[in-house]
Amino acid sequence: MDTEASDLRDATRELAAREPIFHRAEFGTRREDFAAMITADYWETGASGAVYSRDFVLDTLERRHREAIVERLEVAEFRCQHLAADHYLVTYLLDQAGRLSRRATIWHRSEAGWQALYHQGTLVAG
Repeated sequence: MDTEASDLRDATRELAAREPIFHRAEFGTRREDFAAMITADYWETGASGAVYSRDFVLDTLERRHREAIVERLEVAEFRCQHLAADHYLVTYLLDQAGRLSRRATIWHRSEAGWQALYHQGTLVAG
């Protein structure tokens, strides 16, 4: 069996379960859960084009999850690409109750598990 193809299949399955990032309650809904999902130098570019630091993202998630969240999320066109040793790029189309965005996350598989290094969401013109 081709080890590289097998690793990519495993990564695709595991990361599909984690995306959309920060929207999977089974991986936690507390600040410390979100902090464990991302690297110390994590940053992201929001749908508006604004750049957000790790601390800003954690503060926002903490506020957002003070109450239970019910969302209708649909992921389509999911793709996982191997970039380098234990680094993968995930891309997909996210439908949040009619708000469409293209998403990209760079993930790293470490001894501690999967951690995101970078995330970007770009709105799709309707």
